[in-house]
Amino acid sequence: MSGGEARAPAVRRPRGRPAERDGPSGWRPWQRDVRRSLGGGDVSPGRGGMKGDFLGLWNHVLAVLPAGPCPQPQAAMAARLVKRCACLLREATLVSPAAAPAVVSVGRLRLAQVGRRTLTSSATSPSSHFPRSLSGLLEKEHVFSARPQQQEVDQLIEKATRPEELLELLSGGHCLHGNHAALVLIQLSRLLSDKPEHKASLMQDARFQQLLQLVNSQIASVWHGPLVRLLRSLYTLAPPSACTQLQSVEQEVRWRLRRLRYKHLAFLAESSTAYMQQRGSQELLTELLVSLERRWAEIEDGRTVVALMAKAGPLSEPLMNRLEDKCLELAEQFGPDELRKVLVTLAAQNRRSVPLLRAVSYHLVQKPLPLTKGVLLDLAYAYGKLGFQQTQVFQRLAADLLPHVPSLTSGEVARCAKSFALLKWLSGPLFEAFVQHVLDRAQTVPVPHLCNVLLAFAHLNFHPERPEQEDQFFSLVHEKLDLELTGLHPALQVDVVWALCVLRQAREAELRAVLRPELHGQFLEAQSPKDQGTFRKLLHVNASAQLEHPGYAGPRLPAAALVPRPSALDRKATPLQKELQDALKGLLGSSDRGSFAVPTQYGWVLDAEVLLDPDGQFLPLGSFAAPHLAPPRGSQPLPPGAKRLAFLRWEFSSYGSRSRELLGRFALARRHVQAAGFLVVDRFLKIKKLFPGAAAFRIPGPGVRALWP
Repeated sequence: MSGGEARAPAVRRPRGRPAERDGPSGWRPWQRDVRRSLGGGDVSPGRGGMKGDFLGLWNHVLAVLPAGPCPQPQAAMAARLVKRCACLLREATLVSPAAAPAVVSVGRLRLAQVGRRTLTSSATSPSSHFPRSLSGLLEKEHVFSARPQQQEVDQLIEKATRPEELLELLSGGHCLHGNHAALVLIQLSRLLSDKPEHKASLMQDARFQQLLQLVNSQIASVWHGPLVRLLRSLYTLAPPSACTQLQSVEQEVRWRLRRLRYKHLAFLAESSTAYMQQRGSQELLTELLVSLERRWAEIEDGRTVVALMAKAGPLSEPLMNRLEDKCLELAEQFGPDELRKVLVTLAAQNRRSVPLLRAVSYHLVQKPLPLTKGVLLDLAYAYGKLGFQQTQVFQRLAADLLPHVPSLTSGEVARCAKSFALLKWLSGPLFEAFVQHVLDRAQTVPVPHLCNVLLAFAHLNFHPERPEQEDQFFSLVHEKLDLELTGLHPALQVDVVWALCVLRQAREAELRAVLRPELHGQFLEAQSPKDQGTFRKLLHVNASAQLEHPGYAGPRLPAAALVPRPSALDRKATPLQKELQDALKGLLGSSDRGSFAVPTQYGWVLDAEVLLDPDGQFLPLGSFAAPHLAPPRGSQPLPPGAKRLAFLRWEFSSYGSRSRELLGRFALARRHVQAAGFLVVDRFLKIKKLFPGAAAFRIPGPGVRALWP
């Protein structure tokens, strides 16, 4: 060896182990074992078991195997590989060259299609003698590739703009296989997506049926990507429910679910779950959901997790839990659009996932994300629908929405105002801008949108700061309602007039419109929760007509309708209510000196009621007239100077978010009770100002306001 040549490193053998020697024929011992496993008999070169062309295959395998000692697993793998190749090539030689079919795609390898015959490995079989060199066949076989090569027919399918162009490919001399037929069907569904009237005629076309038969006969050779798109395309083409070809595609997808990539599973869930439910493909849908749940860790992008939450999440609670966990993991990578989709998806499913809502809120506050008008509106809707309180997010939404108000439509203004009303968040500048927006479009604003804005104002008890702006706004409301109030839905009519009562803007004509027997009669025997809520609002409107409009002479609710229903007292007592009752019971001493949970004919329930004489001593309630009850009780008038006290308990939810102002419903309750002749005690901590002998008496508990008016 010359000095310039590289010297191979010496291999050090373990002690006590003899070195392996090459056989007399030049083969390694492990190679000899492999050849024997092939059934070749004598393994020496030039002898009868491995003659002629089969040696070319053997040498081709040896070229890619290690030259040194080979571990037993690799030797067994080599034996199986050579045996399989020998069987396939032997079968290929049985087909005449003129009648040999085209090369088709099978799995991830492209092999010559052979007839289904019983394969044998006998060395003495006549089929073991090949007409041409196997090594030559291997050298010419270049079709083993990860993807099929692009052919002319593929380009024709992609460029087709009419269904007829695709159907003509069957008679154009092109050699179509299963993948081509699948691509043609996919392209047909795209071209007919906006032409549903042409789908029925396509089903009757013989060429379309030929495509279905071709796909059905070679369904196992269709690649994964075209297969899942083919299933979606067949769903959109809406074949008959008994279509065997569609059932075959569904079955093939079921068999391949474990081999499909996660993006294919997500595509199926996003595009085909609704069709599976419609067609009753419950087995496929169930297995798809299970696969998505088990392989959830493979999700890598935010779009996939958001799409699955929207489409597949409502169908599987375990999958939705997994998706929420993955969403928490990827939340830091989300942009504004992904955050919006997550919240809208949760809102659509009414799923109040507090950890996920907190994570999204954190990123909205901490990151300087550019929020467009559409994103802001969707975020406000989602937070309002889920009732999730996050002050910093609300401040940003209100501040970012304010510059966009002039460009909003009337529907967007109504939607935004309703969202903030659900959040109990009153932003003065933003709602002033809403008022001005409505005034600027007074002639074009639809009445339903105006009603929604009015309901939002009533819920938050919002009044414009400038008196002239308030007068203009309510003048517009009355003008619109005079023409179209009776044409609205009965429940909406009640809601609108109730909102006007809350804002102290109701007129007698509007009260008369909803208190007439023709309208309120359909709510007297209400059973559904929604209709019962409408009936309670009718009680409030009737109380406004009785207590706040002395000159009202129109129709009213019948006396039988004013009797409180049992459902009004079925609510579970809150901790604050229990503390109030226990404290008053200890102070009163006698049960006839006070009443608790008193239902009135005005639709409100008093937490407690007591009667005081001019000296501040308790009087028995049962001895005196009680006109606020239904039906009224007692006939003895109150002594001169006596006072009725009504205790109204306001919980934290009775106030606006971060506000000391009551919401509209509770402000209306206070006004009605005061107008009925009561002194209202609704902010209390020390009672000594009420009762002279109760200097040491306190009502503890969270949420209690500390002022006595």
